[in-house]
Amino acid sequence: MRITVIGGGVVGLSAALRLARRDHRITVVSADPLTETTTTVAGGLIYPRHAEPVERVARWTEVSVAEFHRLAEVPGTGVRFRPGALLRRTDRPMPPWADAVGGMTRDTDVAAPYTDALRCVSPLVNTGRYVAWLEAELRRAGVEFERRTVRALSDVADETDMVVNAAGMDAGRLAGDDTVRPARGQVVHIADPGLTEWIVDEDDFSYVLPHGDHAVCGGTEEFGEDSLEPDPDTTKDILRRCAALLPGIEDAEILRVKVGLRPHRDRIRLDREGDVIHCYGLGGVGVTLSWGCADEVADLAGR
Repeated sequence: MRITVIGGGVVGLSAALRLARRDHRITVVSADPLTETTTTVAGGLIYPRHAEPVERVARWTEVSVAEFHRLAEVPGTGVRFRPGALLRRTDRPMPPWADAVGGMTRDTDVAAPYTDALRCVSPLVNTGRYVAWLEAELRRAGVEFERRTVRALSDVADETDMVVNAAGMDAGRLAGDDTVRPARGQVVHIADPGLTEWIVDEDDFSYVLPHGDHAVCGGTEEFGEDSLEPDPDTTKDILRRCAALLPGIEDAEILRVKVGLRPHRDRIRLDREGDVIHCYGLGGVGVTLSWGCADEVADLAGR
């Protein structure tokens, strides 16, 4: 079957690879170069935060974590497993996806202002390397690529048997769904000073994620903001907050500042309407849920 996947981010690419390996003829259509999608701005820590619907998110996370275990053994993927801690400022239960991540424990021996820390060994994905690996795998699988903007799903209907709408920020427009909105994220890449663990302040949304050659410091989540220009004041604020998490990193060399627009929706949409499969609204958890969603897309296409 001929299937056109609209979207060159991690969700679309993962779905395309699953579909290609089920012997479908796949074309990926992307408005942006694969190296310039929001995926390549992501810090790459695998955990689903507060995404909905909870039950499906937990299942997608479990599938993805299992796949990342496999990919961590494959050279060139940019996937590593590293220990770290999610620091929390208010007392609340273990998240419903804790078992899906695997091995998560609660530590109450933390200093104020934190009430506890959730510790686990989680996949940490260097998203730039990972996207390059995905593209190479897709080309080896015979997937074709087109660079263009799709204005309406009807634009590709005559070219294919089925469409996967994984177009990120454009997915809502293509589906006639006005509930998708941007959640602007800015991060700062610093020279990695040799960090062996990642750290996240869940309530302050600050984090430091080491990747060996660089560490990603973040972050922001500005709903409704759509500027892709880095803001110098935001950069200073990110570095201030991250230095409070890990004193000493304020002296690290700043390598670059990156901005991306997460496609946020209150509930992730993954379903099939006729010959269209919709998979969008993953916000900041696209990498985390990518393989679980890709498997479900492939299953829906096979019906």
